[in-house]
Amino acid sequence: MRLNIKNETGRLRSVVLGQPNSLGPVPTLEESYDAKSYYSIEHNIYPREEDIINEMNAFEAVLKKYDVEVLRPSIIEDYNQVFSRDVAFVIDDKMIISNVIADRADEQEAYKSVFEKVAWRKIINLPETAHIEGGDVIVWNDFLFIGTCFSEDYRNYKTARTNEYAIEILKEYFPKKRIIDLELKKNDKVPFEGILHLDCTFNPIGEDKCIIYKNGFVDESDYRLIIDIFGEENCFHINDEEMFEMFPNIFSISPEVVISDKAFTRMNDHLRNEWGMTVEEIPYREISKMGGLLRCSTMPLVRE
Repeated sequence: MRLNIKNETGRLRSVVLGQPNSLGPVPTLEESYDAKSYYSIEHNIYPREEDIINEMNAFEAVLKKYDVEVLRPSIIEDYNQVFSRDVAFVIDDKMIISNVIADRADEQEAYKSVFEKVAWRKIINLPETAHIEGGDVIVWNDFLFIGTCFSEDYRNYKTARTNEYAIEILKEYFPKKRIIDLELKKNDKVPFEGILHLDCTFNPIGEDKCIIYKNGFVDESDYRLIIDIFGEENCFHINDEEMFEMFPNIFSISPEVVISDKAFTRMNDHLRNEWGMTVEEIPYREISKMGGLLRCSTMPLVRE
């Protein structure tokens, strides 16, 4: 397979979609590793496997409608494998194997059949102390946006997934990219007060547009930098409640076509009526209760 990911919206040809089967029992509060899951467990609304399977089947059906090759990881019994984005990610023609948090360390074994399709010289394994997950990495042509946490309490946050060391290594591998690190607010238990990954607060769509949540950034200057790059008129701003519902985390099949949650009425209407995009709507409310949405469920491998 010839990997090719230059940006977030080029015509999608091949993608890994997460695995909804055999999730196992509902985790305890102590076992949760993101604020949204903590909230769902605490309020007794954690999703059922049957509903997750139905939502992911709807996602797969839309991908196949557009002739996208859909790969799936093998099933690990009693293990949450819905969010494939963080296991590995592609920049240009290289696949970076993530150093995920310990709670998800076993997940990568299920992607062996995917990794075997990639030439070994195109795979980058990072040093053990370089922590990064695909949800924090947004490829946008000459730019590489990376969400991170510079706090002295980094090691105490389960939701801090990408560190400064990993960013420095990516700079060595991709010296021609303009790498922009963006510090995100972190909170392990209150989903209104923290951001798990960069794609939960910022996501490019189309040719030159983006969805953005201002209050997800520690420093407002990071938010302002994105506005300067994309242009105010090309940014769709979301509010606190919409961030909680995970509006930014939609997924592009092409510059003209996105897959979005059918509950995102205000944004979907804007994308259609103001920006002329095709919005394929599917139900994804149950999966959102586990701290991720559509982009989180995918690992794009090839885009035109």
